[in-house]
Parts: sequence; C-alpha cells; structure tokens
Amino acid sequence: MELWRDELRPYVFKALNGASMAAMKLTNISNLDKKLTQLVGIEDSNTLLSNLRGEAELTSLGPVIGISKVIQGEMSRQEYLMKYGHRGPHEYELSIPDPMEDTNWLEKQIAEGKRSNIDVERLLEKQHTQYEAAKKRFEDRYPNKINWLEKQIKKAGEAAQLREEGRSEFVRVFRLVRTFALKAGELTEIGEDVFFYYIDEVEDLLSGKLAKVMYIAARKANYEKYKALPPFPSFIRGRFDPFEWVKDPNRRIDYYDATMPMVRESDSQSLKGCAGAAGRVEGAVRIFTRPEEGDALLPGEILVAATTNVGWTPLFPKAAAIITDIGAPLSHAAIVARELGIPAVVGCGNATTRLKTGDRVIVGGGQGIVYLKDVKEN
Repeated sequence: MELWRDELRPYVFKALNGASMAAMKLTNISNLDKKLTQLVGIEDSNTLLSNLRGEAELTSLGPVIGISKVIQGEMSRQEYLMKYGHRGPHEYELSIPDPMEDTNWLEKQIAEGKRSNIDVERLLEKQHTQYEAAKKRFEDRYPNKINWLEKQIKKAGEAAQLREEGRSEFVRVFRLVRTFALKAGELTEIGEDVFFYYIDEVEDLLSGKLAKVMYIAARKANYEKYKALPPFPSFIRGRFDPFEWVKDPNRRIDYYDATMPMVRESDSQSLKGCAGAAGRVEGAVRIFTRPEEGDALLPGEILVAATTNVGWTPLFPKAAAIITDIGAPLSHAAIVARELGIPAVVGCGNATTRLKTGDRVIVGGGQGIVYLKDVKEN
C-alpha cells in the first residue's frame, strides 16, 4: 500500500492540479470571443478562433492527424501508440481498458482511415484559408488593431495548447491507477471485481484487514441498472430520480432543475445552442450514444451526440456537421470542429431526444441554431 499512498496517489493529484491550472488559462479565450463578436460579428469571430493550433498541434486533434500520418508512412505505429494510446472515450472510467490494450485497435483505426479516404490535411488547409480571409477582413476594417489581434490569437493558441497538453498528461497519469487496480485484483484474487471496491476497502484488503466485501453482487446489479440509462444532465438542482427523468421525452441533457417545470419545445422548428463552428450545412442526422458506434456514420451525415471528447475525434472528418446536447464555445466538439472547418452547434440541451436518425436538419454553426427541416415527432 506504500506504493499507492506515498507515490501514486500524490502523483495523480499533482497531475490533476497541473491540468486544472492549465484549463484556467483558457478562460481568457471567452473574453476574446466576446470582444471579437462585438467587432466583426459571431461568424468571423468564430473563424478567427479556428486556428488555435497555430504552427503546433492541438492534442485533441492528434489522434486523427496521427492516423493520417501513419497511413502516409510519416509516423510509425509504435510512435502513434506512445503519443495517443492512452486517449479514448472512456478515459475517466478505470474499469474500461485503454484503447492500446486492444491489440487490434490501431489497425481498426488505420483501416477506417483508408476506407473513408478523407484528407485531414486538406480540411486543415481549407480552414486555414478561411481563417486568413477573416483575418484580412479584420485588417481592412481595423488596420490599427491587427497587431492586437495577432497578439491575442497567439496568446489564445498557447492557452489552448497548454490546456490540451495538461489534460492529456493527466489522463496518462490517471490511467496508471487502472494498472494498480488490476495488480491489486490479481494479488487479492478478486480479479476485475476490484473496480467495485472503494479505495479504502482495497487498502484494507491489501493490508489483510478486510475479507472480500459482501455487497459486490448488489453493486454490480446497480452498475448495470444505471449503465443502461442515458448520460445524466451536467447540472442537477434538487431531488433527481433518473428513472423518472428518463421517461420524459422532452428531457434535457444539459441541466435539470426540480423547482422548474420542463418546457415542451416539440412544436418549435429549431434547436438553439452555442455557435460551435461556423458554416451552414443541410443533411440527415445520425444519433450516437458512444463513439464505438462510429462505423455507422456515413460521409455527409450530421453527427448528433450528448457530448464528445477526444475519443470521438476520429469521427469528425467524416461528419458534415456536429450537434451536441452539452457544450460551449470552448468544449471539445467546438474546438475540434473549428479547427477542421466542420459546422457545429453545441449545448442544444435536448438534440438527442428531439431528433432521431434520418431526420433532415440545417445546421447554422455560426448562429448556433439547428433548423428542423424534416423531423418526425418521437
């Protein structure tokens, strides 16, 4: 237990503090976005903030750019695994294996990259051209502010890269806890049941102070019951019964307030969210509950999900647009979509309940509005 108490646990909290401090620096981008919106409007502001990678690389984009490099022979498989093998859609659920624990995972990614035949570099170049055009419009309109703009964008890019790197390194450290847990399960002969123990119970078990916990079967049953539910709202106020909440066809995923009645919006012809990435696209939506379903996404379809993280990034180049229930201008979906030039509306609240696969919508990424063109009520 000395390994956990004296080395691993302090190391995890140190990495968490580092990631949190890096994330705080990104809040300045919100202020810059507001200022630019006042100066040039929401769409050009959005485009001007679409080059946060600068001459470097955003870690969130790494997995999809890296696959392209592997296919082109510019990066070895081993190098890819070392850089991105710890990233995935379930980074904070230790009971789920890392992608690199699946020996076929990388080959599947490569095969999908070849099959989709999407030129990620071309997408990045196209978006950079749009960025330069927006920057030229700004310079023509505010010639005395161009130096200010370049300085602010550089600062924003450095903050974004720091936030992304901090998160990546925290995940790398945090996933070590899975290795520790698996070893603890092996030593105590409880195997992967270790993930149903509290950490103090694991400590006592390793110290010989505790026999096997009698409530593991009940914990497993509860886990399976709650696992079947959709993602809970990000913000919950008041008493929350998830089994009653899930019965409401108009439920929101972004928040729940027990003191306020839910407003039925099914008669509205649009969904309002945040402007994630500029652009206007019409197409059929495809609803996803997890990125492992991504093989079903057809080129030109609009990806709709409750939220996204780095594990979803390889799906983005295939999508015509992105819609999420949860998110803000600095969320993963918004940043990655902007960098790739894919229209996105984030933070819609209930897109995954209002829409269903096959519905046709128009995504107005610059305005943060999804227009419901051909949507059948659920």
